Amino acid sequence: MNKYRLVSVFLIMVIGLSACAKKPILYTSDEVMEEFQPNYFKFQYLNARARIVLEEPNGKTTRGSLNMRAKKDSIIWFSITPGLGIEAARGIITQDHIKIKDRLNGESLDMTFQEFSDQYGVNLSLDLFQNILFANIPNEFSFRDRLVRIGKTFELSQVRDNVNYETVISTTHGKSTSLESASSKLKGRLTAQYPQFGEVDEQPFPNKLLIRVLLEMPEGPKSTTLNVEMNRVESLTEPLTFPYNY
Repeated sequence: MNKYRLVSVFLIMVIGLSACAKKPILYTSDEVMEEFQPNYFKFQYLNARARIVLEEPNGKTTRGSLNMRAKKDSIIWFSITPGLGIEAARGIITQDHIKIKDRLNGESLDMTFQEFSDQYGVNLSLDLFQNILFANIPNEFSFRDRLVRIGKTFELSQVRDNVNYETVISTTHGKSTSLESASSKLKGRLTAQYPQFGEVDEQPFPNKLLIRVLLEMPEGPKSTTLNVEMNRVESLTEPLTFPYNY
């Protein structure tokens, strides 16, 4: 597994609806607070398992399973097994660092989020990872954001740290159904789509995610597509252990 694939594996952790023909309505001030109710997934600890398909620019497709554990606002741990019960990679995402180990080839990635942004052209954070995984809006809603209602969806435009986020949110359950992010200064790009939702602890939760990421590599931009299908998600109150010997 080369460095590019290692970064692609990392972005597994980290996915549109067609617009209605109705005239957009711009909401401001108190109207926004009354009409717009984004739904944030609430949990303390999470234990999940998923099927994944990684599609690389050279046409190679890798299928496998993903095991994930998370503590809210603190840590995400994951392990990837492509088949035959052999772990291919594992990693840890914290508030400060990204750490990934390719256990088959002995390669590793250990960076701060700023170092990752400088090298690969994509701004990331633990908060953003959580929001992408759980179909939350990418950033806390503010009156400086632009919000438009079109039929049964809201379209939210946010700018944070020179990154533009365009999110479509369902008026039915208040969750994101698609997300696009692009920096005005960096060449990387991230998009996510959520074609199917279920329930976890009586909360809407994305069962399927489609993530596309464009990374700035030394040989030029490369795009990777990740399909994630959750098949078990447990929200827990009892603490989980997180293996640090990745």
